[in-house]
Parts: sequence; structure tokens; C-alpha cells
Amino acid sequence: MSQLIVVSFDDMEQAGQVLAALKKQQSQGNVKIDDAAVIVKDESGKVEVKNQVSSGTKWGAFGGGVLGVLLTGLFFPVAGLVAGVAAGALIGKSLNLGVDKKFVEDVTEALKPGNSALFVIGSGNPAAVRATFEPFKGTVLQTTLDTDGLNTLKDSLK
Repeated sequence: MSQLIVVSFDDMEQAGQVLAALKKQQSQGNVKIDDAAVIVKDESGKVEVKNQVSSGTKWGAFGGGVLGVLLTGLFFPVAGLVAGVAAGALIGKSLNLGVDKKFVEDVTEALKPGNSALFVIGSGNPAAVRATFEPFKGTVLQTTLDTDGLNTLKDSLK
């Protein structure tokens, strides 16, 4: 079952570094990232959101593309594919499988200049997740982990 983890960091680099480390763990089969976003607020207060495409959008686009080709057949295969991908992506996004946009905005507003935050929805081996977070210093802002998982995550971020 996928869990949400939101962690803030006192610099602009660590959120991206943690995501890169989680992606490495994913490539090794230890974790699965369903959706992720990195938010960076620079020293002047300018915000950059680096949002990964959610699985729902990807699968919607893929399914829509296949459906578009099937529906248009031989008549307009390229146009059908493009229309199907676009419609499928919109349907996948509307399923709201990713990180809630309003919550992302709230966390962004609360970030101090020079800070960053990581939003991750995923699942995986708890030991691998702990090992991934251990080299970093952060504050857990929100999670759907149980109490034991939350305490383990907090301990790893000290």
C-alpha cells in the first residue's frame, strides 16, 4: 500500500538529493515511487516546483493512446493517437492519484526562503527507506505512515 511522506529541509538541495536517492532505491527494486514533487524556495522567496508525472497520468495517457488508435483505426491513426494520449492524460490526472495540489501550495507558502520540501507517494522496504533518509536532516510535515513508521522516519532524519 502506498504511503505519503512530506519532509522539509533547511536548505535548497536536500529534497532533490533525497528524491534522487529514492529513485536509485527504486531502480534496485527496494521502493516504488507513485508520485513525487520537490519544492524549492530560493533566498529571494521564488518558488520552483519540480513535479514528477504521477502514475495515473502516465497510465491514462498510455491507455488513451491505445484507445485513440483503436477508435480511429486506419482513417486517422496519428490524430487518433495524439487525441487519445491527451484525453487519457487528462482522465488519469482527474483521478487524483497524485499529491493534492492545495496541500502542496500550503507547504510552499510555509517554507522559509532557502528551504526545500519533498512530497513522495510510494511504498517499499522500510529498511531501504530508512537508509535512504538517514544521511539527511529534515522535518516530517505529513505522513500516512503508522506510528512506528513515523518514529523510524523521524529517527532517520536526525
